[in-house]
Amino acid sequence: MRLAELSEQSGVPTATVKYYLREGLLPQGRRISATRAEYDESHLRRLRLVRALIQVGRLPVATAREVLAHVDDESLGRTIRLGAALWALPQGPAPDEDAPETATARAQVAALLTELEWSTTLELGELSPVYRTLVASVATLTRLGYPCDIDYLARQARIMEQAALHDLDEMETYASEAEQVEKAVASAVLYEPLLMSLRRLAQSEESARRYGL
Repeated sequence: MRLAELSEQSGVPTATVKYYLREGLLPQGRRISATRAEYDESHLRRLRLVRALIQVGRLPVATAREVLAHVDDESLGRTIRLGAALWALPQGPAPDEDAPETATARAQVAALLTELEWSTTLELGELSPVYRTLVASVATLTRLGYPCDIDYLARQARIMEQAALHDLDEMETYASEAEQVEKAVASAVLYEPLLMSLRRLAQSEESARRYGL
């Protein structure tokens, strides 16, 4: 398809498509003349992802470019490729190393991961921004006096483990590794808010069942 058709089918204005091309967010089309190029379904798919990152995830262009560079890096194994793309997304706050609860939280997270047998996460440890965010979250909960013992965290983690199984099962329905990693990144941006909304709605429903309106 030509650029105008790509714009029409994606719903993205032509000027915006050209901007994404200039910024390296969208691969160049196949040149058919000095001034014309052709685009295909992979460009439509990438446009959906770019819009998800920038419009829904509100990522700066530079951050979106970094995420997409990891998505396209065929030199990496699938797990590292996926992890690198997800790590490039905005993360929560890092642990406050001056807070006395941080050391306790770090030990607690390590114990949790050992109990869960999440050996890859345990091995990566502080290299993972998600791991660091978890430590910071546990430290905050501890400081404020909210429950976050190993049993509580393990129960929550097992629920997330089931969600991850479904995520990867869905991811594997896509043909190529690039499409699979794109799907995982899109899910992180689009589906995590959905899961949060479902959790809050479920809490409201359970409260109504227990206590009435």
